[in-house]
Amino acid sequence: MSPTPNYPAWDAEEMRRRICEVGRRLYELFFVAGNDGNISVRLNADEILITPTNVSKGTMRPEDMITLSPEGELLNAPNGARPSSEYRMHLTIYRHRPDVRAVVHAHPPTATGFAVAGVGLDRPFLPEAVIRTGGTPLVPYAIPGGDELPQSIVPYLAGHQALLLGNHGAVAYAPTLTEALFGMETVELNARIYLTAHQLGHINFLTDAQIAALRERYDV
Repeated sequence: MSPTPNYPAWDAEEMRRRICEVGRRLYELFFVAGNDGNISVRLNADEILITPTNVSKGTMRPEDMITLSPEGELLNAPNGARPSSEYRMHLTIYRHRPDVRAVVHAHPPTATGFAVAGVGLDRPFLPEAVIRTGGTPLVPYAIPGGDELPQSIVPYLAGHQALLLGNHGAVAYAPTLTEALFGMETVELNARIYLTAHQLGHINFLTDAQIAALRERYDV
């Protein structure tokens, strides 16, 4: 685990608005329903914005966002709001991936179906799965809302930009909020394509030589 960098500060009000935009996008795509999902942004080395618990991601307001320290201390909670119950997972990702400044957790239906079936998306079958998100492994089920789930993802964080959470959903993380959202969208699209190929009777996985050529072409 690397030391935490001296992050350039992001504008808090702008990030509050952006989190709401991403929440609406997740809700419109039906990646979340009801109060599902959570989103966070690392504003700087000392502050993390995160969505509140029990609030629909489709109707959030900028002023609803909660501010935590990297250690989980509550710095600002409007009207007594509480952070998402999954805040520990977000903090764990930030702790183990200093390059990450945004985390998106949702339940995209097809990708979550893979997580429920116990099937990972870690064998490359599309160029985009090599050069964009990389493989998306399956993390075995751990009860959410406590320390078990954060501990379960630690061995998978390095070298991946998204994970399937067994019997739960998916999480994507990246240097920017836009990239984290795009990672979540790509995981769901990859799952739909994989499922279609499986239903057609065959999946042509990329060979080691094809993967190496892609990585050389795109410098990944």
